[in-house]
Amino acid sequence: MNPTITVTDQDDEQDAGKVPARRMSLPGDPEDMLIDEACRELRLPAFRERFIDLAATARREQATYKQFLLDMLQAEQFGRDLRRQQRLLRLARFPRPKRLEDFDFAKNPNVTPEVVADLKSPTWVREGRPLVLIGDSGTGKSHLLIGIGTAIAETGLSVRYTTTSALVNELAEADANRRLSSVIARYSKIDLLCLDEFGYLNLGRKGAKLLFQIFTEREERKATAVATNSPFTEWDKTFGDARLCAAIADRITFRCTLIQTGTDSYRYQTTQEFLFPTAD
Repeated sequence: MNPTITVTDQDDEQDAGKVPARRMSLPGDPEDMLIDEACRELRLPAFRERFIDLAATARREQATYKQFLLDMLQAEQFGRDLRRQQRLLRLARFPRPKRLEDFDFAKNPNVTPEVVADLKSPTWVREGRPLVLIGDSGTGKSHLLIGIGTAIAETGLSVRYTTTSALVNELAEADANRRLSSVIARYSKIDLLCLDEFGYLNLGRKGAKLLFQIFTEREERKATAVATNSPFTEWDKTFGDARLCAAIADRITFRCTLIQTGTDSYRYQTTQEFLFPTAD
């Protein structure tokens, strides 16, 4: 005989003498295969994976049907949230994993932990506010950019990371193939666009005009975060046109959060500590 468990719903306890107790199948019953097939058909992978263990737990703890159902639904919900996070992180195309929890604030006192912690919340992204990270090479700009993007993706919003030159090249290729409108439309739908190495290379007037269209489409609707080693006063060298530079800067800096990471290279400090460790 297959093992079974009697689970009485708390709402029916007062009528237990009139209504026969309901029975729930346990692992090993023929119903297991039917449940497995139903979960496949209904696309409930977490439900399918967990139902035997949760049924055994319900039997052991004498759980009600409602509690068992709630446990199963929460398991499926958690599984879906996790899969969505993983999918959004893949779509973000981060070049390497970086998390804000791993950022060493002690080695860069210019960066305020409280400000960075606020950026983990999706509020500023939903409001379409920009983020600007300015500092010399090795000061943690990319780490913060990727870490913030990762945190936002894990809240369920769409994120895309790219270097500025790669984006301009993509736009130029799309323009040459008469696909520019569709590419700009695709970028205009992303909740947070993370542009790294902003201002590293001279984009020229054409490249600047293409990039300007991205900022115009996203202005005050979608959030854009840029990491640059160039101060605002030097941006005209990147774009090659003072008026176009001013228009782009205006869109990036309006209602923006500005983080200045300074000039002391974090990577240089780490290398120095590795090569010349301080004796205890």
